[in-house]
Amino acid sequence: MANHPEFIAHRGYARHFPENTLAAVRGAIEVGARFVEIDVQLSRDGVPYLMHDRTLERMCGVAGSIGERTSAELAALRAAEAEKFGARFANEPVATLAGFVDLLARNAGVHAFVELKRASLESFGRAAVLDAVVLLLAPIARRCTLISFDVEVLALARERTKLPVGPVLIHWSQIASVEIARLKPEIVFCDFEKLPDGALRSPCGDLAVYEVDAVAVARALAARGVRFIETFAVGEMKRALESS
Repeated sequence: MANHPEFIAHRGYARHFPENTLAAVRGAIEVGARFVEIDVQLSRDGVPYLMHDRTLERMCGVAGSIGERTSAELAALRAAEAEKFGARFANEPVATLAGFVDLLARNAGVHAFVELKRASLESFGRAAVLDAVVLLLAPIARRCTLISFDVEVLALARERTKLPVGPVLIHWSQIASVEIARLKPEIVFCDFEKLPDGALRSPCGDLAVYEVDAVAVARALAARGVRFIETFAVGEMKRALESS
């Protein structure tokens, strides 16, 4: 199929499930997603959890950050994303990275893009976050790519692991920077709204663009050089592409 992009389920199937939950990841897999992206932060006692925001308010309805609570405290919370879903997911736990790894271990055809969030890197240090995450990823390491806005933690990953890495660009011009050239990433992520006009070329690695929820836009981006489209609506995007 011409101009056929590949889809990454952004925080799981986030259109229909609370993002970064095991329900969202299962939902993405059930609609045929072969690539999923999750965000990882550490609890106060160093346990990796799936969470995007710097605070727990939107997902769990409580104040404070995930790094301020122990794993025991987080186990009592629910990632219901109530403002979006009401009480539908009132019993959905805050997902651990260990739980995510177990889920992917049972779904051999799925690749994970694991984003190391800056909030935890700032609070706990790059080495501590990297080591905690990489240890848990070991059973599915061949199907994982580490990504981050923080290029330094990816450089550290190059030294300490064999995992592929991918920077998330702060701005498009960063793709031509010395730090990216030195990193030699396997993939580069960029916000759709930060793209320049015309052909999109990466000096190293594939291109992934987020957040896109229209197939016509995805096809146009593929024609410009983008391999991956990251989307909250992975099921709808796959169906629309297959039917067009």
